[in-house]
Amino acid sequence: MQTRVERDSLGERHVPADAYYGAQTHRAVENFPISGLRPKPAYIEATACIKKAAATVNRDLGLLEAKKANAIIQAADEIVGGKLREWFVVDVYQAGAGTSHNMNANEVIANRAIEILGGSKGDYSIIHPNDHVNMAQSTNDVCPTAIRVAALLMTQGLLESLDRLQQSFTKKAKEFDPIIKSGRTHLQDAVPVRLGQEFGAYAENIRKHRSAIERAVDSCRELGIGGTATGTGLNSHPRYREMMVKELSNEIKIEFRMADDYFEAMQSLRPFVELSGAVRNLAQDLIRIANDVRLMSSGPKTGLSEIALPAVQPGSSIMPGKINPVMAEMLDMVCFQVIGCDATILLAAQAGQLELNVMMPVVAFNLLHAIEILTNAIGVFVKYCVSGITANSKRCEEYAEGSISIVTVLNPHIGYTKAAEVAKEALRSGKSIKEIVLEKGYLTREKLDKIFDLRAMTEPGIH
Repeated sequence: MQTRVERDSLGERHVPADAYYGAQTHRAVENFPISGLRPKPAYIEATACIKKAAATVNRDLGLLEAKKANAIIQAADEIVGGKLREWFVVDVYQAGAGTSHNMNANEVIANRAIEILGGSKGDYSIIHPNDHVNMAQSTNDVCPTAIRVAALLMTQGLLESLDRLQQSFTKKAKEFDPIIKSGRTHLQDAVPVRLGQEFGAYAENIRKHRSAIERAVDSCRELGIGGTATGTGLNSHPRYREMMVKELSNEIKIEFRMADDYFEAMQSLRPFVELSGAVRNLAQDLIRIANDVRLMSSGPKTGLSEIALPAVQPGSSIMPGKINPVMAEMLDMVCFQVIGCDATILLAAQAGQLELNVMMPVVAFNLLHAIEILTNAIGVFVKYCVSGITANSKRCEEYAEGSISIVTVLNPHIGYTKAAEVAKEALRSGKSIKEIVLEKGYLTREKLDKIFDLRAMTEPGIH
């Protein structure tokens, strides 16, 4: 392999000649051969946007020569557009705070800017990774800002996927509204409900989670960029903070705001815990809903078989004709992973000390990973499962009519004690509730027929 010699404050390193990264990135690759995982594309994009904004602001403040600033801006734009991504090579488990990621970005942008100006990679007399690309910045304010920007960008996709899920559940709620089934509590027979009511509840639950995530992600709009190393703003122009927030808002088309307290913004990872918590809460309800779908579709002969899921793949390598609820199973597993990501974020957030929480790299990966996989999982769950669910109305009706718990409707008419006796006798004898009530003379047939209106039992009232 052809190499070039680069130098940093620790000495020389032989870097691949064609690499856009430099000595500090090369050290990080040597130091952290941990997982093979690389930064999420949104995190790379967010970091490049910050570098572009800083070059623009420092140029406009007269601190960075226009020729150099414009080359940095062009290089950052190329990264945002999808180029040079292969040169972001530092493992997600790296030095605390994300210095290795920040320097990886600084070196890639610097070397591309050097090329743009006609120089050769590694000639940092033209564009320097620290002095020019990282001007007025520190890893300590760049990385938390990049996480915020990336989270906002990625959450937009999650909110859109939740909109589709809610709409799909709402459509099924209307379609299944005429279908009456036995309710179940404690996995035991309960009073009748409509299948559409169950799906309507799923839709409303998703709507509420969407609102909670939208509220949580708003805290990521508050940026501590310009705090530099500890929140003091050392080595940045007095107008830099305000101009950076305005520049990033214009560039990314998201309305950001300055931090209320730049020391707090650097010390605390509160916004990421808040957002991760909202995503985790969604995950735990999605597990519940996915498991409901699995249970209601169980069978087809020996389970509930109240609904049928689309057949998307053969379910067994040995049992011909078997179809499994694979999309619901996939969603469960993704949600388990999301909850694990949240636990990691919570532990990392409480590990901060004094002026800085250095655990940001693991927070960046887990937060963005959770949002990404949940967005994708919800998308295919809607497409390949929810939108194609059909109801077994005959089976649902049989369960509703056969449920012992419909005796509950008799409570206002014959009392709880007598109704319980009727239920026990029905179970013991195999006779219907109606038969026993008539035999005992508790009610007339005419009144009994009015009371035992299954549809009416699914609405408020004393029947």
